[in-house]
Amino acid sequence: MRPGRITPGRIAATGLILLAIVLGALWVSPSSQYIFLPDPAHPVEPLVSVPKAEQHAGGAGGVYFVDVVVRKASLLERFFPSIRNGATLVPANDVVPCGVTAGQQRTEDLREMTRSQQIAAVVALRAAGYRVRSTDDGVLIDSVFCDSPAVGKLVPTQVIVAVDGKPVRTPPQLLAIMKTHKPGDVVRLTVRDGKTQKIVRIKTIADPRTPSRPVIGIGVEPSFQAKLPFPVRIDAHGVGGPSAGLAFALGLMEELGKNVDRGHRVAATGELLPDGTVAPIGGVKQKTIGAREAHVDVFLVPAGENYQEARRYAKGLRVVPVQNFRQALRALATLRPQA
Repeated sequence: MRPGRITPGRIAATGLILLAIVLGALWVSPSSQYIFLPDPAHPVEPLVSVPKAEQHAGGAGGVYFVDVVVRKASLLERFFPSIRNGATLVPANDVVPCGVTAGQQRTEDLREMTRSQQIAAVVALRAAGYRVRSTDDGVLIDSVFCDSPAVGKLVPTQVIVAVDGKPVRTPPQLLAIMKTHKPGDVVRLTVRDGKTQKIVRIKTIADPRTPSRPVIGIGVEPSFQAKLPFPVRIDAHGVGGPSAGLAFALGLMEELGKNVDRGHRVAATGELLPDGTVAPIGGVKQKTIGAREAHVDVFLVPAGENYQEARRYAKGLRVVPVQNFRQALRALATLRPQA
């Protein structure tokens, strides 16, 4: 065979090399989209701690929380998402909202997790019979609408404590002050951001549904401060977002010796609100797969669409819908005790 002669074998080898180069480039090159991936459920017990005087030995079973691996998708994953088990491609704006940087979104996610831990402690301790006092201390920003005056000036997890110098502690108080303005007016908001406060001035616009009503383009809910009867520490090891609230509250009940899991391996997901309501969350597909991979016995999820989606990926895993914390406790109380 003469040197340099083109043969079918050389052509095939060259093609394989070029294919490997292309696949390698696609593998390391990020796309404009994000990818959601399952993560096996994690036990709550190592994350929750209370004073020794309040601790009680637990039995078999355990409570687990589920999360989702979220990162930029590579170009290869963008074109072939099925190469990842349980993957879902998500537009960037659904992960990092308009007017927010990736760093700001990470900070917001961690603040949401901190808030969910505080709420979990309040709800669990009240359910366990402890007296917990809480007070409204402002209006929490939970969303900023795209193309609104608030974009770039306000971000979720900040707390509005005054408007035009007048203190506000609840959403109705905020609404009452806003009604004294007309569209086009500038409102002066005193905003608590972590441990600092600042003044933010925003020009209002007309509400598309009620043109006479001025809005700045945010969604809000009550913020609160609670005085616990003893210290409660929950360390989520850097996991962000509010969706582990239900699991943390159940895990805290276990730490207090209430045996809510009845010897079963119980996974749970759902944002817990101060009144005990279990609110819907995202990433249910991945969380259900993560619960399955951890071989839990039962999976508690928010009722409604979350429950319907979880059932599609359950594949034999028992999924229980719950609307509030009391209902979650009642559902677990019906499980046959395991040794």
